[in-house]
Order: sequence, then structure tokens, then C-alpha cells
Amino acid sequence: MRKALRWLLALTVLIGTLGTAGAATAADATGTDGTTDIKERLLSVPGMSLVEEKPYTGYRFFVLNYTQPVDHRRPSKGTFQQRITVLHKDVSRPTVFFTSGYNVSTTPRRSEPTQIVDGNQVSLEYRFFTPSRPQPADWSKLDIWQAASDQHRVFTALKGIYGKKWISTGGSKGGMTATYYERFYPRDMDGVVAYVAPNDVVNKEDSAYDRFFARVGTKECRDRLNGVQREALVRREPLEKKYAAYAQDNGLTFTTIGSLDKAYEATVLDYVWGFWQYSLLSDCDQIPADAKNATDDEIWDSVDTIAGFSAYADQGLEQYTPYYYQAGTQLGAPTIGFPHIEKQYIRYGYQPPRNFVPRDIPMRFQPQAMRDVDSWVRHNARQMLFVNGQNDPWSAEPFRLGKGAKDSYVFTAPGMNHGANVASLVPEQKALATARILDWAGVAPSAVQADPQTAKPLAKFDAKLDKRDVQREMTLRP
Repeated sequence: MRKALRWLLALTVLIGTLGTAGAATAADATGTDGTTDIKERLLSVPGMSLVEEKPYTGYRFFVLNYTQPVDHRRPSKGTFQQRITVLHKDVSRPTVFFTSGYNVSTTPRRSEPTQIVDGNQVSLEYRFFTPSRPQPADWSKLDIWQAASDQHRVFTALKGIYGKKWISTGGSKGGMTATYYERFYPRDMDGVVAYVAPNDVVNKEDSAYDRFFARVGTKECRDRLNGVQREALVRREPLEKKYAAYAQDNGLTFTTIGSLDKAYEATVLDYVWGFWQYSLLSDCDQIPADAKNATDDEIWDSVDTIAGFSAYADQGLEQYTPYYYQAGTQLGAPTIGFPHIEKQYIRYGYQPPRNFVPRDIPMRFQPQAMRDVDSWVRHNARQMLFVNGQNDPWSAEPFRLGKGAKDSYVFTAPGMNHGANVASLVPEQKALATARILDWAGVAPSAVQADPQTAKPLAKFDAKLDKRDVQREMTLRP
């Protein structure tokens, strides 16, 4: 009986939370005049709780938990705590909704659009990335619609506090996330800035990546990288002995992928992709020029530095299980050829996401998911900006705009990798992109409205707050 009563009480609280989130914040305390402390206003949102507040000059920074339904289609079936952060500047400023598509950072950081519009920033941890994971975890509730619905509920809850315009943004999987959110809830945001967002429309057709690797950078750089990658497979036996010792010293196991041999090859096959994802052409001089005459240690060190031999151990995969699950169920994953390596040296090839997710988690691929998003973007994009890097492998399959798109743009930063942003665009595109972001956020100065080429970020650069870290993830994690 007690158990039944507790369940009924929990259900009542949940239904009340889900039904009143938007209305409660709109009626919060003194309204929008800013006289109530922002922490009180945030914590007055039903389902919101404080983890900690961290000081930062000119801002208030909060780490919070927000109660979300596990299943937005059936909200009475349980909840989980989703971690968010709020970088608060002023309720009179626009707000940027940021997600990396992975874990949320609990260190104050400002995305590029937040600096451009000099606004507030709400950052959301993607569902199923710990600690924002339901217990027990029903993995069928990890999909792009459920995640977009998480964002929609956070936006609805906070719109009553931050009443000015909102722009969503993110890089890599975060750029994908911002795009999917726009597809399912196109009325929420006033603009979208998606950085280096892959768009794998047809999962089985990946020839674009092969064409990319055949021409990226210079022939000299490609030859260096290809030489090291091939040599690492030619010397498989001695280097795997080194790998076994490394694994023992670091407590690494290989239950999920199946064997040390599979993990070794997966890491080596990531090597060339990993270089172009995180490095610049100018970094090629750090790659051994004569791989055949390089020492085993030189080959090992180069592969480990760029691809990371811990990536496919259980300990490296665990944090990214939600990503690999999504790659194997909706997002898709690349498969590329290795024409510079003889077939006898490759045993497994590019392994599918299924190999990186524990076998007790069921997976079934849904090919219609990305086709739907791609079609929607082509025909319905409104006030969306896609920024890609010329030398970023993930940009080989980008989002494209069709005739139905309005006030939307796809720009490519020359020579840039997975860290491409508005600041790295050619001057004319940089100014236009900045001007459009300012306009979408409702803060474009009159001079910018008259001449978009004068557009600049409204906030000064802050070395700590605006640190542009490219999250070090391996090839199959955008």
C-alpha cells in the first residue's frame, strides 16, 4: 500500500510539473523587471534544482538539474534529472541555447554566438550522457525527437524569464542537435547556428568521404599520413605487444569491441581521419616523413597522439555509448576505403557502431530519420546558418539548402578543421554571418542594418570564457 501511495504521489507531482512549467515561469515572482534575484527566478521553475553556482565577472553561472520525462509521448511513465547550465548576463539580452550533443561543461564557457550577441547562454546535457541518464535506462527513448523535446521543455520553462529572442547553436553533434531541434520545433528559436554538422542522409553511401581523402591538403601530407597508417598495420605484431603492455599498465579491457586486435585496428584506421579532424595542414611536419624507416616507437607515438589507443577500450567507449547507440540507430556512421593499404593488412575495416555498444543494448537502424531531416532543411530552413571546415572530414557530407530555404546560409571556412567557426570565414562571409546572427537575435546596431559588412561581435573576446576547445573525440564521434 505504501508503495502504491508513493507511486501515486510521484505521478501527481510529475503531471503537475509537466503541465505548469511554462505558465509558472511566466508568472514568476515580479515578472520580467529584473528586481527578483535571478537564482530565485530560476529555482521557481517547477522541476528545477540547484547543483552549484560559480562566480564569473560580469555574469552569474549556475549548474542546475531539471526534471524531464523519460518519454515525452508518455510523460507519466517516469522522469530523470537532466543537467543544464545557465550563464546569466541580463534578462534584457537575447539568449543562446547551446548543446554539444554530449556532456555539458560545468565550467563557464561562452559559445561564439553568445559572444556575438552579448547574451545569456543556456547549455543542455544530451539525454543518456551521465549523469543525465534515466535509471533504469530504456535505450529506445534515446532518439532525436526525444532530445529535441528535452530542449523544447527547457525553452518553454525559461522563456518566461528570458523573454527576448533565442538562438540555438552547437558544434559537431551539437550542430546536428540544433538542426534536429529546429526540424521538430521550428517555432521555438529565432535563428540557428550549426557548426561542422555532418549530414549522413544515406548511411550506406559514403563515397563522398573517399573523394575527400583523395584530395584533402597536399599530396606530400597525404603520403606522410598514409605511410604511417599503413606501417602501423604492417608492424601489427610488435605494436600489438606494445599495446597489450599499455593496456595492462592502464587497466584497459576490450569486452565491448571484442578483442585487443579489433581495438588496435580501429585506432589505426582512425589515424588519417583524426589528423584532418583536429589538425591543420601546417601540422604535417610533425608526421614522420619516411614511415618505412621510422622506429616502432615513432609509429606508435604518432598514432597514439592523433587517434589515441585508449579510445576503443571499454574505458574509452563507456562515456560515448549514447553517441554510438544513436549512430547505429538514426544518425549513421561513415565507412571509408583505404586504397593505400593492401587488403591482407586489414582484417575488419571500418567497424559499425554496433561493435562499440554493449551487446545487451538492442539496436535497430532507422534509415528514414536522417532523410526526413535533410528534406526538411532543404525545403523549410528559416534563419539557419551552417558553418563547415574545408579540411574537416565530417564536412564531406554537409547540410545543403534547397529553393524552399529562406534567409539561410552554408559557408565553408578555408583550410579549417572541425573547429571551424564564423571567425574563420573569409571576411565578406564573416561579416554577413555576424550581421545575420545579430539581426536574428534582435540586437543588430543601426550601422549594421545599414551596412552588414560592418558587423562585429558585441562582446569583447575573453580568453577564458571564449576558449574554443575542439572536443577530442575519435573518428566515429563528430
